[in-house]
Amino acid sequence: MAYTEEELKKELETKEYEYGFYTDIESDTFPIGLSEEVVRQISYKKGEPDWMTQWRLDAYNSWLKMSEPDWANVTYKKPDLQNISFYSAPKKTSKIREFRSGRSRIIGNLQ
Repeated sequence: MAYTEEELKKELETKEYEYGFYTDIESDTFPIGLSEEVVRQISYKKGEPDWMTQWRLDAYNSWLKMSEPDWANVTYKKPDLQNISFYSAPKKTSKIREFRSGRSRIIGNLQ
């Protein structure tokens, strides 16, 4: 069946995931949006030194002043960067408990 781009988009938005692989893992996820505070929190979570945090903040402030180039002959919907979470990682647990729990969930998904 031939699809138009809109028909394919609509189908993929409403279609259930059909392959069955899903592992529910608790995660530490920041709220959506990007700001200096989010940049600082990311650096803190990663245990980075102050100079790295400052480097990240300088890069973020430079990025804020930039405009997206329009020299390419490409049209697309611009992403809403304030509608994205920029940090998500599995919550820290004890290594042995994490291994046993993860192993059993993965095995359960494969059965």
